[in-house]
Amino acid sequence: MKKNEIQIEGMTCSGCVSSVQKALQAVAGVEAISVSLEDGLAVVVYDESACDAEAIIEAIEEAGFDAQVV
Repeated sequence: MKKNEIQIEGMTCSGCVSSVQKALQAVAGVEAISVSLEDGLAVVVYDESACDAEAIIEAIEEAGFDAQVV
C-alpha cells in the first residue's frame, strides 16, 4: 500500500468534498480516502499494483478540480 497527499484546488463546499470522494472511490485499488475542505487536501491510500498517483489525479481532475501530489 502507498499513501499520497494530494493538493486539490477549487473545492468550495461539502458538496465538492463529496464529489472528490466519489471520484476516488471509483478508482480501482483505492483503499482509504480522507478529504479536507479546509486544507484543500486529500490523503489517499492505494494498492500500487492496481493504480498509481496519475490515475488518482486524473479522477480528481475529471470531477472538475485541479490536483497535484504534494
